[in-house]
Amino acid sequence: MRDGFAEIEAIAGALLRQLAPAARRSLLRRMARDVQKTQSARIGRQQSPDGQRYESRRPKKAAKPGNFAVHFLYSKGATEPRAVLMKSWVRQGPLIIGFDVEAGGIRSFFWDKVDRWLPVEQTQQNASAGKYRRQGTIKQRAMFRKLRNGRNLRAGATDSEAWIGFTGRAAEIAAVHQEGGTDRPSVKSKPVRYAQRKLLGLTEVERSRALDLLLETVSAAL
Repeated sequence: MRDGFAEIEAIAGALLRQLAPAARRSLLRRMARDVQKTQSARIGRQQSPDGQRYESRRPKKAAKPGNFAVHFLYSKGATEPRAVLMKSWVRQGPLIIGFDVEAGGIRSFFWDKVDRWLPVEQTQQNASAGKYRRQGTIKQRAMFRKLRNGRNLRAGATDSEAWIGFTGRAAEIAAVHQEGGTDRPSVKSKPVRYAQRKLLGLTEVERSRALDLLLETVSAAL
């Protein structure tokens, strides 16, 4: 996904052509980095390029903790499987999250990585344990926190254009939200249509800033 400076180039193309290729590339790179920063900040404010707020996430029904203990063998990441006794738990997608009695705190395990389910003895069922409290902060946080970081939102330039855009899997995810497309939240999930939330798009402030940089550079070169 790329967003160049077509409108600015249409207005100031003659001025750009007066610059040497190296100077033009340096200027366009500076423009791209400036826009990268302001686009990332805007996404962080949950706003489209036109200033409209992003549509909120769909409300998700809160999972209720299970009122019974579960006991299972789990060996992922360990040489020998460990017997886990979990209380006050919920299943969230591929994870089972709850109070791990032995660890004495909230832990998460991959459901499909459980080696074997074990019976729960009466004494284990009555074992004291803390309560799992659903962490609602994830859904309350700003959307696209990782998507807008410098690792995924890139900027670059040649001697003829400047661009910002997403790379790899981030580009696929961004395209779904940019256009309001359909995607699967997970491999086994049904396709979901997402609301359109425009991530990239030049604002009037960014266009003005880019034009100011161009005029400053050309004036200094003359």
